[in-house]
Amino acid sequence: MLDGMTADPDSGLLSPVRAGTPAEAVTGDRAFADALLDAEAALARAQARLGTVPSEAAERISAAARQLGEGELDVVQLARDARGTGNPVVSLVRTLSAKVPDVADYVHRGSTSQDIVDTAMMLVARNVLRLISADLTAIADALAAVARAHRDTVMPGRTLTAHAVPTTFGLKAAIWRQGVQESARRIAELRLPVSLGGAAGTLAAYVQYGDGTDDYADRLVAAFAEETGLAATILPWHADRTPVAELVAALAGVTTALGKIAVDVQVLARTEIGEVTEATGGGSSAMPHKQNPVQSALIRSAALQVPVLAAGVTQSGLAEDERSAGVWQAEWQLLRECLRLAGGATHTAVNLVQSLDVHADSMQENLTLTNGLIVSERLSAALAPIVGKARAKDLLGTASRRAVEENRPLAEILADTPEITAAIDAATLADLEDPAQYVGAAGRMVDRALEDPTA
Repeated sequence: MLDGMTADPDSGLLSPVRAGTPAEAVTGDRAFADALLDAEAALARAQARLGTVPSEAAERISAAARQLGEGELDVVQLARDARGTGNPVVSLVRTLSAKVPDVADYVHRGSTSQDIVDTAMMLVARNVLRLISADLTAIADALAAVARAHRDTVMPGRTLTAHAVPTTFGLKAAIWRQGVQESARRIAELRLPVSLGGAAGTLAAYVQYGDGTDDYADRLVAAFAEETGLAATILPWHADRTPVAELVAALAGVTTALGKIAVDVQVLARTEIGEVTEATGGGSSAMPHKQNPVQSALIRSAALQVPVLAAGVTQSGLAEDERSAGVWQAEWQLLRECLRLAGGATHTAVNLVQSLDVHADSMQENLTLTNGLIVSERLSAALAPIVGKARAKDLLGTASRRAVEENRPLAEILADTPEITAAIDAATLADLEDPAQYVGAAGRMVDRALEDPTA
């Protein structure tokens, strides 16, 4: 079955986090081909606005590009043709020119392949970022509701895998939300530029075909930016890959923020913890009883991949001369996977946080697992002003060890320790031993985070 040479589309079989998601639909080969066609058409229209290409020619080129984008273009053949030219634009221009033979001279006029590919990359990125931004807003809204609902839901705080001191699930959700909002801010601040430089970054051919004015190149860049909806640049960025590096860094930030949520959910969903569960958990192929945290697993898989892929894109910033040989090409697939994975992760995370089941009873039960040791820090701090910091630490250290060795509640050990009962009365001691009374400023911090208009 594997001896054929037919080309199948990349359906996401090995990348379920993005399979069938909106991000996948706008990053596929045809989506990239459409973006290439859009860039070519926008260039012709920009030149027509400046009077250096007939308006009718620009309209016909745009119409032909739309027709090719509606299914006439053989994307597989376009990809194979690129093996002979190093990029798909040469074959694309040939195909587009053949659609408008009498105005073919105005297709790709003065341009170079990198102008079209880089602009198309930014067009595709913009489409994905719109999806990601909308999803991040939905995630932040859902987490705000969770934080509000569980503002005072006490649970064990865990550090280095072990119980530390009490915290609240509301604070945990608010911190998740903070990471999501920060990544959304970075996405919103991205500047996606058009690429226009010509053969070696001087715009020489564009100027040669221009109207002879000194500022023609500037006006052409501005018109091209308006036609595409991307940002204008002062200088070409053929060999300055900062825009791409900043893009993938922001995408890595997105998946890291979502990955934090995913790994926390996985830990809290463990059978022996059971503090949260995915409402739509996945089943096992072998064990009928299992409901796996599949959404968290998919999100985590993206969070592990995107920073690695982003490093490859950033490394491609070492572009020699006015156009690199191989380095530029190395970005394409890496960037697309970053976009796909980040888009797939945000799409998945919306459902995860909107349907997350929180088990406050399990959180309450787990607070008792250490026989009261979870509040030992509070007891030590309360005792310190009375007997001294060092002595308080010794007393609580000894009592804690006895609680573990004798498998007895810390409260019983403390009640049997005369030096402690002499310093603290029974009612005060009982209050100090209540985990719900030792969550610090958790509630206030949740309130502030939810009320902050800049959040």
